[in-house]
Amino acid sequence: MSCLETVQAYAFRSIGIGERLLPRDDFTVCQQFTLIGSGMIWNIYFGALALMIGFFIAHAAALGKASSNVFARKSAEWFILIFRGSPLFIQFFLAYFVFLELKQIGVLPFMTSAQAGALLVLVLNTAAYSGEILYGALKTVPRGDIEAAEAYGLTGWNRFRRITWPTMLRLAWPAYTNEAIFLFHATTLVFFSGFPAWQQRGDALYYASYFADKTFNPFIPYPIVAFYFVLLTLTVIGIFGLINRHLNRHLPQEHRRKLKLRPNLIR
Repeated sequence: MSCLETVQAYAFRSIGIGERLLPRDDFTVCQQFTLIGSGMIWNIYFGALALMIGFFIAHAAALGKASSNVFARKSAEWFILIFRGSPLFIQFFLAYFVFLELKQIGVLPFMTSAQAGALLVLVLNTAAYSGEILYGALKTVPRGDIEAAEAYGLTGWNRFRRITWPTMLRLAWPAYTNEAIFLFHATTLVFFSGFPAWQQRGDALYYASYFADKTFNPFIPYPIVAFYFVLLTLTVIGIFGLINRHLNRHLPQEHRRKLKLRPNLIR
């Protein structure tokens, strides 16, 4: 089978399109690149959806923590504390066993699958971290901006929508970019979490582990995974950099906040 035929047969195997059976012998670098790249579809799925959903929950958590309402503030504080204070790996395992118990009594049976249960854990985890980032940015919005808005008669929702929220987002964006990068890296933990792969069609690490077990050579598949994640990281930096430029478009060049990659080594 040529490399082109391999790509045609396995490029979308992870989502059920193409060849159903995995290669059994005579593994080529092309096969490994193709199947691991196919598995990256799931990593992008987990990361992109968790970011989009978690972004809105993070705003609720940040505003709740800054609220004068005791119930809203304490709820947000405990939510952030629990998901930031415990390892993501443990959250995966606890969530899986909770969903397994619910499935046995006929409640939420679909949540034991990786595409649903693991996604929910990632959503809540990134929402907690992002909520703290947004809360910190909210507390550092210059008082002068608020007073200027009040002088123009902007109060309540209009002031938040036109002054507070854009400034908060601009201040939080560099740190939020690093959170987004870490979240995509954290999607590799789904493979170890206990959440089953859908019909043996897993993520990038699933296929890398398969090739490493079959060939007894981890020095080809795992560097391929790293290569794909470097490309994904550069893509995230590029997209978020464009958004950061848009958020700071009104500022002089020397005052614009630039993105700085600061990966989380321990979480």
